[in-house]
Amino acid sequence: MTTKDNLKRTKRPWPTKAAMQQVYNNNLWGSGTSRFYSGEGSHHPDLVNPYIEVVKFFLNSFDYPITVADLGCGDFNIGKQLYNFTNKYIAVDIVPDLIRYNQEEFQAENLEFYSLDLAKDNLPFADCALIRQVLQHISNAEVQSILDKLTVYKYIIITEHIPKGSFISNKDIISGQGTRLKKQSGLNLLKAPFNWIVKEETPLLSIPLDHDKGIIVTTLYKMF
Repeated sequence: MTTKDNLKRTKRPWPTKAAMQQVYNNNLWGSGTSRFYSGEGSHHPDLVNPYIEVVKFFLNSFDYPITVADLGCGDFNIGKQLYNFTNKYIAVDIVPDLIRYNQEEFQAENLEFYSLDLAKDNLPFADCALIRQVLQHISNAEVQSILDKLTVYKYIIITEHIPKGSFISNKDIISGQGTRLKKQSGLNLLKAPFNWIVKEETPLLSIPLDHDKGIIVTTLYKMF
């Protein structure tokens, strides 16, 4: 067996933080007007505007502004359009340089930024968590680790990119740039192996993409 063959056999997935740092360092999701760019999913008006509208409607449905934890805030193009509708908005991402950039660019009394690994670190308390196209990029083990922590939030709004039509849910992947779509799969957290238990599930938004590239679905979960 050659040395090259040995390297192939012993190669291990990158830690999730390193993989996501590479995404931003190498502009693997494209490039915009700033150093950090979280891709079309966070910038294309056809995807962003409907999402902003449904989340704003939800946030405005309360008698008093609630606290929100944006778990996977990316370049904050989404969050910057939402934090004014909250009592406190806590934005979290795994890439430290990205968080430092956001801290310099976006400042408000009700706005906080933290660099955390959602699968490993303690999550900030809030009334509602937003998790937008984050879980689709990570392994089943990391998804499960995050789900175990989400029970502290009364409301959770999750957005995922899934295939059109029928598909086998929850195929495992290596955490990083890609998603389960390459395996004709997508997450359904209520099915095995997760079997997530929620009090209520409410579909908020479904946006089909052109050329059979799947659907972006946003769902509200009430936990208690």
